Parts: sequence; C-alpha cells; structure tokens
Amino acid sequence: MNGYQVYRRCAARIMPSEGLFSGDGTIERKLFEALVDRALADLPKEFAEILGDGNVVRVIKDYPSDEQLRSVGLDHPLELLGLYDGIPLTERSVFHTGVQPDHIFIFQRPIEAMCESDEEIAREVRHTVIHEVGHFFGINDERLDELMGKGAE
Repeated sequence: MNGYQVYRRCAARIMPSEGLFSGDGTIERKLFEALVDRALADLPKEFAEILGDGNVVRVIKDYPSDEQLRSVGLDHPLELLGLYDGIPLTERSVFHTGVQPDHIFIFQRPIEAMCESDEEIAREVRHTVIHEVGHFFGINDERLDELMGKGAE
C-alpha cells in the first residue's frame, strides 16, 4: 500500500468512540506506549535481556521526521511505521564499546492511520516492534517478511 492509499484509507474511515480510541481514530499516548512496552515484554527472555541491557532505547513519536523518511527512501509520513537506528549486532566488532545506545522508533499516527480497530492497532504495534527488533539482531526486511508470514504475499 503506498502513502496515498494509506492517507485515503485514514481520511475516509470513521472510528467508533469506544475501546482504546478517543473517537477520532487515535488512542491516548499512554495506552500506545503500553502496547509498545507489552510487545517488548512479550519477547523471548533471551532477546529481551539483550535489548534491556542498555543496548536499545525505544522512542515513540507521532510521525517520522523528514530525515528518517529520506533514510529509507520514503516520501510520505504515513508510510513509515517504525525504524531501527543503530548498528545491528551482526555488524558490531569487539571495539563497539562506549557508544550511544541504538534506537527503535515506533510512529503512532501512521499505525493508527492504517488500522480500523483496537485489535488491529495492538496487532500492528506488536508486528512493528518485532520487525524493528529483528533489525537490531541483523535480520533484513526480506527475511523478516518471510519469518513473519509475509513472504507469500
């Protein structure tokens, strides 16, 4: 789905004012953060320990910056749901010390824009978090799609 299709889908939908939604198709930031934190907490213990060792900081923003969009070759802010910014574990050397932690960015408004229910938002947050964590572990987009069941699409 390209940015225009995502935008049209977002602009055309009418959201119920129940559940997590605030009535305008968005959810409160605290609830969104809780979904992200839950997705991280649900990772296998071995992965969570590596992530929680000060190696990665999770950042939630409304939208990606222009620089973040350019870094992945996208133009429209609704096209990017998450972004891993750092050096994957598979590319680190023994000299990788004393550096700032990597960042996993999760962009709330694009996720909300593509979802039509509480359940979809929770599912997409989980999917996006796992995807970006995969990049931290050195897994590329193609392999992540295979592992997460998108290879046949």
